[in-house]
Amino acid sequence: MNNKLEIYCVTDKKLSYLESFNYNLATVGTDNFSDKYIKCNYGDNIFNKEKYYSELTFQYWYWKNKLDINQNNWLGFCQKRRFWIKKNSKNETINLKNFHEHFLKEAPIEWENYDSIICDSVEVNNIKKMKIIKRGFKSLIKNPSIFYDKTKRTINLHFDMHHGYGNLHKAIDVMEDTDREEFRHFVNTSTSFNPHIIFITKPLIADKWFKSLFLWLFNCEKIFGFQNLKGYDTQRLYAYLAERYLSFWFNKHTKTLNWPWVFFDPKI
Repeated sequence: MNNKLEIYCVTDKKLSYLESFNYNLATVGTDNFSDKYIKCNYGDNIFNKEKYYSELTFQYWYWKNKLDINQNNWLGFCQKRRFWIKKNSKNETINLKNFHEHFLKEAPIEWENYDSIICDSVEVNNIKKMKIIKRGFKSLIKNPSIFYDKTKRTINLHFDMHHGYGNLHKAIDVMEDTDREEFRHFVNTSTSFNPHIIFITKPLIADKWFKSLFLWLFNCEKIFGFQNLKGYDTQRLYAYLAERYLSFWFNKHTKTLNWPWVFFDPKI
């Protein structure tokens, strides 16, 4: 097994504690970054869309300018505050003194029979009833059972409540035939997804993922554009769409393993 693991950490802020670590630091922000950070505002890029695409801005650049599908190493992405960790580090207290012992640096032997690694899933059905009334009123009127039946509190309901009612299904309508109806079924029935658009896979699979993802998102631009995307709910709409699609796509098209990650935001 080739256990070489190349990880790119995407950030919009300087991460000084990682500058001597063996991750590749990539920037999508407008700060004045040093040469220790990979820029994505040249070559074939979507840097002008950064505030709508977030970390996908760098992932697009990497795909178009750096990805080598002939390589067989593991290629991974993480982001500021969300990092891959070793499996036995899941219940450990991680801090600035010991993070280098817990952050993932090479591919474990148990990955040998898998194509892709995606982060442990999060549940979206533990919604307080008052929040359903406040943010999910349209959905509640359409289907009152979501108020008492947790199995009805799906990915689609969660998206309607937080990123614009009906937006997810409008986006699915312009998806290619290959995945469209299966993905629609997924968001209408699943109550969890693998968040944060972070994944680890082989370059050839990454190429297929990016082709499918960005074809869809660029089609979505024709519906949503950019002018009306504002605030937490919708400004990063394209990133939110990608986050839900990632869970479906990797599980459908590859042999996938869920893996632990940590929220790590040290105050320096």
